[in-house]
Amino acid sequence: MIFCPLYSGSSGNSIFLASRHAKILIDAGLSGKSIERGLAKIGYNANEIDAILVTHEHIDHIKGVGVLSRKYNIPIYANTLTWKAMLKSVGKIKENNLNIITNNYISIKDMDIISYSISHDAVDPCGYAVDCNGKRACVATDSGFISEENKAILRDSDVLLIESNHDVEMLKFGPYPYELKRRILSKIGHLSNDDCGKAILDILNGKFKRIILGHLSKINNYPELAYQTVATTLNEAGVKLKSDINISMAKRDEPSNFINF
Repeated sequence: MIFCPLYSGSSGNSIFLASRHAKILIDAGLSGKSIERGLAKIGYNANEIDAILVTHEHIDHIKGVGVLSRKYNIPIYANTLTWKAMLKSVGKIKENNLNIITNNYISIKDMDIISYSISHDAVDPCGYAVDCNGKRACVATDSGFISEENKAILRDSDVLLIESNHDVEMLKFGPYPYELKRRILSKIGHLSNDDCGKAILDILNGKFKRIILGHLSKINNYPELAYQTVATTLNEAGVKLKSDINISMAKRDEPSNFINF
């Protein structure tokens, strides 16, 4: 499979995955033109996309969904409550492109995809695990808490995009209003650098993993701090970077971490 975050951050999110027979996006939270540019930078075209999977209805995950679907006749997949919450924002969608995930499992050509619940302040947010040819790629962002059920899914991942949203001290003493700080720090908010490191420790199972840290706050974090915080947590637990695990950073404004595995 191929895995590549096109964009990752509060200004917009979209992840590209490809197998031998299928190409999908998980979220399209920027303009259609931005998604087209991101795909072009890694050598693909939006007219090749077989499906867009939506994690939740926040605008930084759905902004370009409707435009891309209408322009390229792309099917959209989301659960029932997410569809209801986002329908006005994405606009009119062809009936045959409106697909409801009802049993937490879908198949797109040679990809088998598991939808799993996450803890975030949306109506029914989810992450996705994409399986193909014995490999698994997972997306676990926009979650203030990683449950044991989630960890069981993530343990089998070969590639994982996980949220390392904020540094707790930067957030506490930063410019955000109190209510927003409280929301971000809650179990339905966003994962901190420290909690991200702890979650990664809990999913290690002796299998080499490529971990990508994403969805960083532009105000309450920066890439070097997120990486160092997570790396320190892993080092202190005896995890050897590069030999046991590879840690990298997803970029906010351009494609990054193009992984062929």
